[in-house]
Amino acid sequence: MATPADKRSIAIPIATLAIVAAFFTVGLVVIANVTRERIARNQQAWIKEHLDALVSPQSYDNDPLLDITEVTAPDLLGTAAPVTAYRMRKAGLPVAVAIRSIAPDGYRGPLELLVAIAPGGQLLGVRVIRHNETPGLGDAFENRDADWLEKFRGLSLTKPPQQRWSVRRDGGEFDAFTGATITPRAIVKAVRRTLEFYQGNEDRLYQDGKPQ
Repeated sequence: MATPADKRSIAIPIATLAIVAAFFTVGLVVIANVTRERIARNQQAWIKEHLDALVSPQSYDNDPLLDITEVTAPDLLGTAAPVTAYRMRKAGLPVAVAIRSIAPDGYRGPLELLVAIAPGGQLLGVRVIRHNETPGLGDAFENRDADWLEKFRGLSLTKPPQQRWSVRRDGGEFDAFTGATITPRAIVKAVRRTLEFYQGNEDRLYQDGKPQ
């Protein structure tokens, strides 16, 4: 039969283990929270870098990472999921909106774009922010032909005309990459459709709440 002393000798290690386990659990929770916050900060800094490449930070005075709206238009934005639109304003007036639309039919799958548009519908620029393209082929917009996306700057739904909004192989205005037509074709089509979405939702995009 266990004596009180025996019970105490058993209880002390158990209590110690319980305390150690509790501290360990708390530590894991703290580390997870810190890691999650760091990842979130890095993601915000990453998207801000892309926004700054498209729209000069001196041209607006709000925080586009906070001034956002979620929009849904599967036919025009390339996905049934909500898409984030970042609004930029100066003294409360619209300067630009950058829409994270999808080109669903890239060579190796969907590409996520950041399409910046000024009031009136003129393109300020386009960035590819996620893709699964083959290195050296479909990713020419990052490597071999980094200036390819710059050709979108200043364009609109009427510049070029609709029938010319395609790659040259399809009778349009846009060059393809050497040995790669599928991905540039997908990007051109996605940018055009994003402009179409903007045209039909320009006022709502700058309002609080979600465009219908």
